[in-house]
Amino acid sequence: MKIVTVVGARPQFVKAGIVSMKLKAYREIHQVLLHTGQHFDMNMSDIFFRELDMPSPDYYLNIHNLDHGAMTGRMLEGIEKILIKEAPDYCMVYGDTDSTLAGALAARKINIKVIHIEAGLRSYNMKMPEEINRIITDRISDVLFCPTPVAVNNLEGEGFGQFSSSVYLSGDVMEDAARFFYEKAIMAGSDSVVPSAPYILVTLHRAENTDNPSNLRSIISALNKLSEQYRIVLPLHPRTGKFIKEYGINLKFNVTEPVGYFEMLALISRASLVMTDSGGLQKEAFFFRKFCITLREETEWIELIENGYNFLAGSSTELIIDSAIKYVDKEIKDPINLYGNGKASDYICGILSKL
Repeated sequence: MKIVTVVGARPQFVKAGIVSMKLKAYREIHQVLLHTGQHFDMNMSDIFFRELDMPSPDYYLNIHNLDHGAMTGRMLEGIEKILIKEAPDYCMVYGDTDSTLAGALAARKINIKVIHIEAGLRSYNMKMPEEINRIITDRISDVLFCPTPVAVNNLEGEGFGQFSSSVYLSGDVMEDAARFFYEKAIMAGSDSVVPSAPYILVTLHRAENTDNPSNLRSIISALNKLSEQYRIVLPLHPRTGKFIKEYGINLKFNVTEPVGYFEMLALISRASLVMTDSGGLQKEAFFFRKFCITLREETEWIELIENGYNFLAGSSTELIIDSAIKYVDKEIKDPINLYGNGKASDYICGILSKL
């Protein structure tokens, strides 16, 4: 069986890294790796392939820095040509990026079956491009691996039981990756980048925050205030840095360059608190028993909210500060099993071997 795997963004490199490693044990499965180029910055792409010990992509489309429509269209055209050439049995996509949607659409247009890993997630915010991507990708996928029971319930509520697709509760491959690669990160000395003093780890990149001057000013205002009492570690996404400069926002703390996956795992593991508008980092904080303040109005990972591990603060300066002060320096005690306890990739590969 041949599978063409489409990746393009940092979270997908991580997920594909652990699944690809496990797939090597199945000689009957041949995987072809296609990188769209969606993340093109050295620290956002190439370093991940090296750290995750992933082979260089078989195909690299070099498509990036375009608006959503243009980028998805270019990817769709490029992926289709490769799928026609390779003629795989399946196209496998991860998550909810433009690369995900383009891969799924290209495959289904030429009657190639689609595997979607991290299916069934819903934020119910249709202004998010990611929400559009995940809904459409789910609907046209043949094999859907859901990370949580909530994701399975979402698909059932949308009538997927009437479709010809197969839905599986697999657990989350990001937990597998965090567990496995954290050990490699420590062996590689990545913890040397971790500050000795206590710190709050922050990431900020989502368009609803960076493209909105009011939201970005409010969040930075909260971080500036917190920096008077706590050290802030913010690996600055290039896009976020561009808007901070464009809006003339003053930072009262030092930022760092983007970091690789190993360094990020080390930073999470030692942090006093995590604050983010990322989807994946909310879970990674939980994997390392850190409370998380989410800089969004909603999240796909509602089980973290319901169990008191994650808190929605949006862009409210006051709520961000109050939540941070309440949960900084606290650690999650006896976390429950929400994401499969690191066995998701083994389960997924087992199912794939039987297709």
